[in-house]
Amino acid sequence: MIYNVAYQNEIRDILFSIRRLIQAEEGCNKHLEKNCGISASQFLCILALYENGPLPPSQIAKRILVNSSSLTRMIDHLEQKNLVERSRISGDRRIVTISLTEGGKNLAEKAASDMNQAFMMVLCHLNGNEVEQIVRAMKWLTDLIQSQKLRTKKAIAC
Repeated sequence: MIYNVAYQNEIRDILFSIRRLIQAEEGCNKHLEKNCGISASQFLCILALYENGPLPPSQIAKRILVNSSSLTRMIDHLEQKNLVERSRISGDRRIVTISLTEGGKNLAEKAASDMNQAFMMVLCHLNGNEVEQIVRAMKWLTDLIQSQKLRTKKAIAC
């Protein structure tokens, strides 16, 4: 495949910016681990339940982009920490619903508030138009990356 060399520096800048975002996320993950005792994936699970109420595991997995087996282990760990609980609401005992305990709700409120404040400190200098531009560009880029995912796996042969 031939790439347009005219944009080589810009492509490098994009990749560098993505790497910096990943590093920032890793910092947030370490903060969650240290201060809250949960991983970033576990926090996403708690946040999905906080925002949507009780959900079946399959819905949680779809919302936080993890596979079912990973989610089962994650829920086991969160249940051991008394942050979530499994319940069988319907007559069908195979149907399990996951909900937050009071501890899970408190953690979601505190962690989400802390993260929002951190991002607000960074983004408060932007106007609404700039925020919309960033959102559109990030969605476009992630959609583009997702659509190229299969081709990329074949193209990169180390």
